[in-house]
Amino acid sequence: MDSTQVQKGHPKGLFLLFFTEMWERFSYYGMRAIFILFLTKAILLSDKDASNIYGSFTGLVYLTPLLGGYLCDRYLGNRRSILIGGIMMAIGQFLLFICASNHANGALAQTLLWAGLTVLIVGNGFFKPNISTMVGQLYPQGDRRVDSAFTIFYMGINLGAFFSPLVCGGLGDTGDIGDFKWGFLAACIGMIISTISFELLKNKYLQGPNGESIGMPVKKMDLMHIGIVVGSILLIFFLLSFKNMFHSDLDLIAYLIYGAMVIMPLIILTDKSITPVERSRILVIFILAFFVIFFWSAFEQAGASLTLFADKQTERHIGGWEMPASWFQSVNPLAVITIAPIMTVIWGWLHKRNMEPASPLKMAWGLALLCLGYIVIAMAVKGVDSSLKISMFWLLSLYVLHSIGELCLSPIGLSMVSKLAPIRFASLLMGTWFLANAAANKFAGTLSALIPGGEDGKGGATSFMGYQINNLYDFFMLFIVMTGIAAALLFLLSGILRKMMHGIK
Repeated sequence: MDSTQVQKGHPKGLFLLFFTEMWERFSYYGMRAIFILFLTKAILLSDKDASNIYGSFTGLVYLTPLLGGYLCDRYLGNRRSILIGGIMMAIGQFLLFICASNHANGALAQTLLWAGLTVLIVGNGFFKPNISTMVGQLYPQGDRRVDSAFTIFYMGINLGAFFSPLVCGGLGDTGDIGDFKWGFLAACIGMIISTISFELLKNKYLQGPNGESIGMPVKKMDLMHIGIVVGSILLIFFLLSFKNMFHSDLDLIAYLIYGAMVIMPLIILTDKSITPVERSRILVIFILAFFVIFFWSAFEQAGASLTLFADKQTERHIGGWEMPASWFQSVNPLAVITIAPIMTVIWGWLHKRNMEPASPLKMAWGLALLCLGYIVIAMAVKGVDSSLKISMFWLLSLYVLHSIGELCLSPIGLSMVSKLAPIRFASLLMGTWFLANAAANKFAGTLSALIPGGEDGKGGATSFMGYQINNLYDFFMLFIVMTGIAAALLFLLSGILRKMMHGIK
């Protein structure tokens, strides 16, 4: 797609949001690329404990947008929320840099770890739902360009996600555990670039279709809501450190996330101001959010079990050089960057012929492609002794298939929420959409902890709901069954969901 064509067809504000989100995602995915390796190699946690922390962190990252969306809609506005979030996330990454610098000091490192993760989680809550919502605000109601705008925006996310594992992984995942700190410092610098660029250019470029400024503050926050933010920070720090502090197996974070997944839709749907058509469209958001849980819980193994698999069971030598395991996390965004323009052309070609699938059907295809990726990797490990390593090309194939599935589901889902959500609930419903990602990421950590092998790569069978997992083939079969059933159900329901959308595609 020619850049001049894009500039003519889309407002300039889209490219500011593109740049801001690109650097924020550089920061997040750079940290994520080395996070589970840092936990297992520097903090010396077991694969199971590291997977559960990964799930809790990434789950809470997608839970706090509910708080950020609420405060944005009623008080802060998008612009101020993004500034607060950006500053907090830069501080969080810097705390992880200090944590990695003191990894040998167990007690101090643990405290800095929980503090850094807490600030990142809360900062993301202010940043994430608000920058996504602003994309939709740049266009008139019903403008079909919104779909392609979110695809372009999604390419910005993946551009940042592509470079970050190479930079942060290249600096931190070197085999020397003392180098992890440089990966976290690079992630901190990325977040600073994101925040400063947004602040310098927002007044010039962030304008709605009629030239009005978008994302402006609504009114000043009162002491009660400031207290809610401070209380949230303290609560998240407590929840993250609870198991370690009290030597307990009770997973309070799981109760919080899964409970919110049930309670928030009930609160929104019982609002008396919602009309029957609005309620029907909101129900579509919640039904698809349920299927999204199965997609992302399998997809997010990229930063958890699949990184451990790349580190231990994948042959990574190219000549005399061994590729860092964290670099595999660049494959997905590179594939998305390459394939996204092709997908945009395909959807446009189908639309002109009145053949473009509705959003639910596109998302069903996304789940099916995710399932196919796990079929490929299951074939690779079937009958292979756990002491042997498989070719990296099997893992590369999985990531490419997952990337095509992601393009069928994720930008389509973001665009769908912006079109189906009533304006007065826009940020809150975007936050609720990310709540499904919270449940999925927490579930992803739980599933990652089931990977068999233990610390020596042998033995260590696990089980899930009575299903025995004795080897990697059994482990990957779990994802094949889960995503395959979800895809089949969504294919069957897609016609009903389309009717419930009342003309919105």
